[in-house]
Amino acid sequence: MAKKAGKTALKWPNGKKVAVSVTVMFETWPDDSAPNYSVQTTHLKKGTVDHAAKAWSTYGGRVGVWRLIRTLERLGIPATFFVNAHCTEQYPDAVKQIVKSGFDIAAHSYTQDDLLSYKTLEEQQAVIRQSIDLLEACSGKKVTGWGSPAVAFTPETAGFLKQAGLKWTCDVTYEDLPIKIHTPHGPLAGVPTTDYSDNRVLRSSSRDLFDVHRGTFDYLRQNETIGLQTLVIHCQFGGRPLITAVLTELLKYMAKTRDVWFARHEELADWVLKQDVDEHSYQSRYFAQAATAKKKR
Repeated sequence: MAKKAGKTALKWPNGKKVAVSVTVMFETWPDDSAPNYSVQTTHLKKGTVDHAAKAWSTYGGRVGVWRLIRTLERLGIPATFFVNAHCTEQYPDAVKQIVKSGFDIAAHSYTQDDLLSYKTLEEQQAVIRQSIDLLEACSGKKVTGWGSPAVAFTPETAGFLKQAGLKWTCDVTYEDLPIKIHTPHGPLAGVPTTDYSDNRVLRSSSRDLFDVHRGTFDYLRQNETIGLQTLVIHCQFGGRPLITAVLTELLKYMAKTRDVWFARHEELADWVLKQDVDEHSYQSRYFAQAATAKKKR
């Protein structure tokens, strides 16, 4: 029986201090749509079809995903790829290669603008099921987790994911360590995402990505008893050489210490469900000594 969180100090396996979760987003858009964050978008009049943005967004499937697969494989770093199910129709060879190279695949809706927040309850369930089925049929690997595009989940999403047979979600923006989410259909693991991903440096310096994450990593090692650092890399951003180069340097820096656990999302989900960690179970990271002293009085 798992020990209740809060009664004993929670630790990562093998005494590691920082778990690093490498999250790769493999995204695609419908033929009549495009992301609004390409560099070219700002120069067009409102209402103009942005052909450059549409072409720009395909870099992830044409080039970026392949570079990231090769880079992570060469470094020996495990990762979880969040894949729009439409990628199985546009880039099936890339989806299959993700699994061949030993990485996990998580569902990420059908297309990047197919947001659950826009849908009825029945439509949410349908797109979740469609996404899982397409990814499993193409990759040959069981899908155990989910991440909503733009983190646009609804109050019902977690329950629908559990009902669909999934084990975890990364739709967690209110914690920085894994937690157990209670749903009407049973517990679901919540593995936090990050507010700082590679798209933050698109129009600035890619060195910022290294500096911010290195500083965070060093802080967690020196000041926290248990920490999680999530790296979110998009194939259309981070798959470009100017960001992949920085990512490579960052991962090599992290790998130098024995304090790091490069963990897949499913591993983090298994850990939190086994430990039975509810929300607000990590206070001992900050006030363990004070709590011990209070008991002795």
